Amino acid sequence: MTLTIVDEARAITGGVDTHAGSHMAAALDRIGGLLGVQEFPATPDGYARLLAWLRGFGAVSLVGIEGTGSYGAGLSRYITSAGIRVAGVDRSDRQDRRRAGKTRPPRCGQRRPGGPVRAGIGAPRGRDGVVEAIRALMVAKRTARAQRTQTINQARALILTGPDDVRARFTSHVPAGLVAELAALRPRPGSMVRYHTLLSLRELGRRAQFLDAQLERLDELSVPLVTARAPGLLRLHGVGPDTAAVLLIAAGDHPGRLRSEAAWAHLCASAPIPASSGKVTRHRLNRGGDR
Repeated sequence: MTLTIVDEARAITGGVDTHAGSHMAAALDRIGGLLGVQEFPATPDGYARLLAWLRGFGAVSLVGIEGTGSYGAGLSRYITSAGIRVAGVDRSDRQDRRRAGKTRPPRCGQRRPGGPVRAGIGAPRGRDGVVEAIRALMVAKRTARAQRTQTINQARALILTGPDDVRARFTSHVPAGLVAELAALRPRPGSMVRYHTLLSLRELGRRAQFLDAQLERLDELSVPLVTARAPGLLRLHGVGPDTAAVLLIAAGDHPGRLRSEAAWAHLCASAPIPASSGKVTRHRLNRGGDR
């Protein structure tokens, strides 16, 4: 990819407020003056029309996009592939949004008093590399693990409230042994409650086995990607493939996101922020990260 070289004196900046179905774009001059506002569909054709509309005002030096990790991910990729720098834009303050009500102008062209549009948080996460592939796999892996835990908990609750012989047979089993034995059950008709309890336990055991197999397949896909992308992380004590994957996803495909210990602390939600009042001077943890 080749970055476009523009004349800074004549360059314009774009700002985009993204939504699920459409994006609201604003064009601004080099001092933050609003040149125009236009809405475009959130489709590949809409991305092309949006960029062409911005270029109609002059050479585009920067496009600030809100939600580069969600609704704006596709547009961010498109603008970056066109050789234009993209900046992730912070959401406006919640109190400001509430005070302004529902009839205020779109956020894509907001200005600070005495200055241009806020440039946001810097380069967005990469959404087309190895890390994005790992992130996609981890979404399925995280939900499969949560569902497996839920399934085993449901089985244990059913055992606890079931007939006495069922409770005595399965109460002391560890998860792996419990799943294997439940999946192998062959209930015979008899007492209605006992029979249907065992049927339900068998289905829960087979569901847990299915999820176990799914987790193994996802490991076979994700572990080689993590190993190739960050072999140094895996050599650290206590860091396995899942932990390394989480760290890679947090950093994204942009190595400058974790540029200092302070940035790392903000990511981990362990950065102190001032919370003083009156004569009391203190700090509290910033909960805005990912603990």
